[in-house]
Amino acid sequence: MKHSWMKTDMNDNTRQRSGRQAIYSGSEYERTYSYARAVALNGHVRLSGTTGYDYVADVLADGARAQTEQIVRNARFAFEQAGASLRDVVRVRIYIARPEDYDAVMDVYAEAFRGVDPACTTVQAGLFDPAIRVEIDMDAIVDAAA
Repeated sequence: MKHSWMKTDMNDNTRQRSGRQAIYSGSEYERTYSYARAVALNGHVRLSGTTGYDYVADVLADGARAQTEQIVRNARFAFEQAGASLRDVVRVRIYIARPEDYDAVMDVYAEAFRGVDPACTTVQAGLFDPAIRVEIDMDAIVDAAA
């Protein structure tokens, strides 16, 4: 399945240099602030802080649960571009804006990572946009699940 929201930015949705692969989602922030959605190097994949923005619909998902579900979809696609999957994730950091969203976020997290059981830290944090309820970054090692 082709995801049209992954920009053919910088001539492609990925850019490689010296074995380093940068992966772009099409977020305007990536271009403006000069970062990649994910970077893969030597079997390690680092996913930047990712929010529940849906690049297909061009909207931020509504509510913590929906945003977390969208984050998982965004992460899954970025990891696929690097030859990895959620099963390769070894570290997750979750930033929740409102403590009352904890259960909704963690229910989605648990569903996505059941059986993978990566190391995980969850904190309450002020996020830069009040509409953003959750942001997640992840680290994966390709073949870590093997």
